[in-house]
Amino acid sequence: MDISIVIPLLNEAESLPELCRWIDKVATENEYRYEIVLVDDGSTDNSWEVIMNLSVANTNIKGIKFQRNYGKSAALNEGFKAAQGDVIITMDADLQDSPDEIPTLRQLIVQDGFDLVSGWKKKRYDNTLTKNIPSKIFNAAARWSSGIPLHDFNCGLKAYKKKVVKSIEVYGEMHRYIPVIAKWAGFRKITEKVVAHQPRKYGVSKFGWERFINGFLDLATISFVSRFGKKPMHFFGLWGTLFFIIGFISSIYLIIAKFMEADFSLTNRPSFYIALTSMVIGMQLFLAGFIGELIARNASERNVYLIEEKIRI
Repeated sequence: MDISIVIPLLNEAESLPELCRWIDKVATENEYRYEIVLVDDGSTDNSWEVIMNLSVANTNIKGIKFQRNYGKSAALNEGFKAAQGDVIITMDADLQDSPDEIPTLRQLIVQDGFDLVSGWKKKRYDNTLTKNIPSKIFNAAARWSSGIPLHDFNCGLKAYKKKVVKSIEVYGEMHRYIPVIAKWAGFRKITEKVVAHQPRKYGVSKFGWERFINGFLDLATISFVSRFGKKPMHFFGLWGTLFFIIGFISSIYLIIAKFMEADFSLTNRPSFYIALTSMVIGMQLFLAGFIGELIARNASERNVYLIEEKIRI
């Protein structure tokens, strides 16, 4: 299998036939052995019926159906598990990603030896105020915190070596940070390619303003997890020890002052309560580090999805 195209989707019944025909045309022209893995993330329209009909007409098309909506990260993670190609390419189902980019993306993986190639929609057809400007701010923050010089972390059009997708886990809403997760897993040959962005032809966008808030929260999460996910005590223990020492030294000073001065009142001084609070916070942080270490060493599988149906997978 030369390539696997993994496509998460939610209520995209109108665009699927055209998208699959377009991919088939590109794959046939380039003589690729290919598969299309369509992951229906709990659609409420007739997307699954369309997928079943497409899979009958073209045996290269496979489907996975979630019983309810789990999110794009869950859909990608399940698609990665099912993918069999040497190169895995992801794209959105709304026809805004062009399948004509597939040969160049595959070449960057196979011939140029990159682990991951991320698309960059340099010219976009989205609303500038609601998408472009917040996206630029978000991507600048992601570049700064991760050290990966990509302009469009959230672009759905990406290409991966098979080893990359089989070595990472995408959960929650971490699909925005797959390059960061890949780098964290040891895959450092990451680049980007300017790709065409098509105007939306069918349906409406499934993402609202909340995705930017969630994006920055996820960025803070992935930054913390990438540094301290396997060693939480290094973070909580450090700050816990620091707070406890500050509180303990302050308490010792106040106790000595109490013995030195007869009229010295501990309970009337704010520093007394600050010292106690610092010691309590220090102990709590230290205990959080211990609990984090226990969780990190005994974490069970995070991605458990209720899959309703599969087609030839």
